[in-house]
Amino acid sequence: MNSKRIVFLLLAVIVAGTTAFLARAWLQAERAAMAAQIVVAPKPAAAPSVQVLVVRNALRTGQLIKPEDLRWQAWPQGALPQTYIIEGKRQISDFVGAVARTSFHVGQPLIETDIVMPGSRGFLAAVLRPGLRAVSVPASATTAVSGFIYAGDRVDVLLTHKLNSPEGQHSATETILRNARVIAMDQKLDFAPGDKPDVAKTATLELTAKQTEIVTLAVKMGDLSLVLRSLQDEDERDGEGSGEDATAELGQSYTHDTQVSRLIKEPAPPKPPEAAKPTIFVLRGSGRTKLELDGSTLPDGPPPAEAEKPNKGTTFTRTNPSVQ
Repeated sequence: MNSKRIVFLLLAVIVAGTTAFLARAWLQAERAAMAAQIVVAPKPAAAPSVQVLVVRNALRTGQLIKPEDLRWQAWPQGALPQTYIIEGKRQISDFVGAVARTSFHVGQPLIETDIVMPGSRGFLAAVLRPGLRAVSVPASATTAVSGFIYAGDRVDVLLTHKLNSPEGQHSATETILRNARVIAMDQKLDFAPGDKPDVAKTATLELTAKQTEIVTLAVKMGDLSLVLRSLQDEDERDGEGSGEDATAELGQSYTHDTQVSRLIKEPAPPKPPEAAKPTIFVLRGSGRTKLELDGSTLPDGPPPAEAEKPNKGTTFTRTNPSVQ
């Protein structure tokens, strides 16, 4: 190979290497320029939100609202209707005991125009079911579970009264109603620092017409107590229905004071009436002799016309007084 060809090849290699180096440098410069032109868009600021009162559990028309049926939920402030209830302005306790005018699904905001507040006109008419009545009974911290009974709860109604017997006066407590629905309690739930809750003085129950008569009479007979029932105890609800559609039933259990204290003697059971023994009256003139079937003889008494009316099974026999 001559020297000219060698020189030509070397020059070709040098030119190719230089071209590749320059091309690479140009591409890097172009990429850097393009990257510099890219502007990162800033993230949009999150829209401010507020806490809105919504329904935690589905509500049906006529259902009483309980504390566990409501909760606060974050809501965009920009799309907030004026009818929504905002945390800080109202409390959940302000709506406990209200009745739903319409049905609510889970997560739906609560609107005051769709509920009836306790004490407002038409409240009882909205909460009462067809065919049932509302009756109020006295309540206190002792007789109403220290104020822990709310509208919508189920209770048993107990009557404690005095009993008069031949052995003296006794006390007894009996369950007159079971599974009664509470539709109103006049208890205030808004607390201030240092204040104590006001215990309700009356409780309004939803009962049938006959049951209202029983409760009204029981108030005059003695002291009434309300016993709170568990919502999770299904065994106690057998035969009583379930949910909001269940109605109260008459109670059957009772407790006598002799079952509480062993120092109180149990009253003796009443003696059964003695059965009348068949007898025979033997009349001799104006005299009379009473003979019983066991063979005993009683003294003579007055004639039958002047004696007491004989019992069933009595036989009269008249004999000749000359015959001894």
